[in-house]
Amino acid sequence: MIKLHSLVLYKNQVAVVTGFLDGKISIEYCTVLPSRNKGAVFTNQKVREKDIALLFDGMSVQKSQLPELIQLNLNENDAVQIITPLYELISLDEEFQKGISFEELCSFAGFTTVYDCYKLFVALQMTPHFEKISQDKLIYHPLSEQQIISLNEKNIAKNKEQEERQAFIKRLKQKKLLIPDDIQQMQDVEALALGKTDKSRTLKEAGYKETQEIAHKLLLETKIWSIQKNPHPSRFALSMKSSTECLANPPNEERVFLNHISYAIDNSWSNDPDDAIAFDGEFVWVHVADPASSVIPDSPIDISARNRGSTLYIPEGAARMLAEESLSEYALGLSEQSKALSFKIKLDESGAITDCHVIKSIVKVKRLTYEQADIEKESPELKPLFDIAEKNRTRRNNAKAVSITLPEVHISVHEGKVTIEPLCKTESQSLVQEFMLLAGEAAAKYAFKNNIPFPFISQEKPDIPNKLPEGLAGQYRLRKSMRSRSVGVTPMQHAGLGLSMYSQVTSPLRRYGDLVAHQQLRAFIDKRTLLDKDKVLERIAAGDAASSAASKAERQSRMHWTLVYLLQNPEWYGEAIIVEIKNKQAICFIPAIGIETSLISTKNLQLNQSLTVKAGNINIPNLSVTFIEI
Repeated sequence: MIKLHSLVLYKNQVAVVTGFLDGKISIEYCTVLPSRNKGAVFTNQKVREKDIALLFDGMSVQKSQLPELIQLNLNENDAVQIITPLYELISLDEEFQKGISFEELCSFAGFTTVYDCYKLFVALQMTPHFEKISQDKLIYHPLSEQQIISLNEKNIAKNKEQEERQAFIKRLKQKKLLIPDDIQQMQDVEALALGKTDKSRTLKEAGYKETQEIAHKLLLETKIWSIQKNPHPSRFALSMKSSTECLANPPNEERVFLNHISYAIDNSWSNDPDDAIAFDGEFVWVHVADPASSVIPDSPIDISARNRGSTLYIPEGAARMLAEESLSEYALGLSEQSKALSFKIKLDESGAITDCHVIKSIVKVKRLTYEQADIEKESPELKPLFDIAEKNRTRRNNAKAVSITLPEVHISVHEGKVTIEPLCKTESQSLVQEFMLLAGEAAAKYAFKNNIPFPFISQEKPDIPNKLPEGLAGQYRLRKSMRSRSVGVTPMQHAGLGLSMYSQVTSPLRRYGDLVAHQQLRAFIDKRTLLDKDKVLERIAAGDAASSAASKAERQSRMHWTLVYLLQNPEWYGEAIIVEIKNKQAICFIPAIGIETSLISTKNLQLNQSLTVKAGNINIPNLSVTFIEI
């Protein structure tokens, strides 16, 4: 039975019994403060008898003795000298092979003071001669000589490992790692930097905060990563490789052959054309790639596309929502004839949609770059298309559509070298945009008219100030006025586009919401069972969440490579245009590299004022850069 003022063990802490109350035992243990503060902090606690183990009850133990006990510094040689004669005595007696209590060990050793008994307890932990065989009580079993040798070998190996680990941590603090030998021990740091975990034993041991930014910084400083390493897609759990779920060949099904020539107009670097436009003198045609012909809802390919949400476009390249191998069969204009889902649209004199039909088709497509289309805009083939686009733009503007024009850039990476080029807005880009909007509006009206559960996109009216500044500052303020878009199964106004209802249907190769829309349209055309509204909403919500993550990863990746570009071009300077003023802080847009920044200036600043700036502090882990006026 445990007595008052006994020394006990509670959760590997030594404590003194101070009383008994309501069937529980009161104990007091302490924490020794650093020497510069002096003293110790004592803690009182009530415990059950089964939660503690007796260490010493031969005489009264005072709590004032606890700090000295827990600071006991016993070296390995002293521990062996205490345990060895005790082990030699007990191991010869078969009676103790089943176990011997700590009290009996103290008796055999001839220890009668609290200090000697506690030394014995510490020595038992430091040497391999005895094994604790009771979870609750201090009962020990003497090991065989072979077991002791084996444990000694393990301890030597463990000690060596600890020494090597300590040496590694020291090198890490000094930023002088041994490459490649130390890379293995930095794996948890890499995992944190890539967003695969939120913990890092290595950072904790080295005294660093466990954050992605600090992990990234340390990997750069130790040269395990170069500045070219882009961790941002991984942080959003996005693959930087295209899907490997290959689509089957398009099924053999009845399709309408359309004899007119359609035009797939896109950037010169695009290699996945998924839409083409035409006018046959009576109807506007928007032809769209038809992967929904073989992607069945809830099939492995469908689920894979849903989890990606969209194709990931980053400066390193594209990680496609659907497999690269599928492009040749499904993209438009990569072969002499292409299979498509076509929107046949009838317009009135004002350019408003009066009717729409959706047709499974075979089309002839001619590919043009934006630059080529601009050159041929007055040709008999393209002029009618430009006229239709202009009429649609006017119609939308009359409905108070909002058009925002801010400078954009194209960032590319080749063998680690970053190139940033301005994207010049061409007339043919506006042409294609208007035809895509016509298709989205027509599809939404078609789905609504035929009661098809469908993904509709809406946007509330923007809160535009009565008086907007001119120039870039006005466009910036206009962008800030826009509200977020919404995706749902109920058609509502898209105020930003000036449309009463709208859906996106022109990019099923690279947007999951468009693919769902096509699946519903094809099911309706084929008179198959449609997904109900709840299932459509569930799918587009999942796809939209994944697509949102991809958009964030794209923005962060673009910023990452912009900072790399600035590091690779230390002599760079450029124009910054003031788009907003807050007290003495100027919010600037830098067209040449497509980013915003803020500058503090004591000058009399004005909107749209142009400043010349250069990059100052560039921090890749934090995705930040300061600019200095020159």
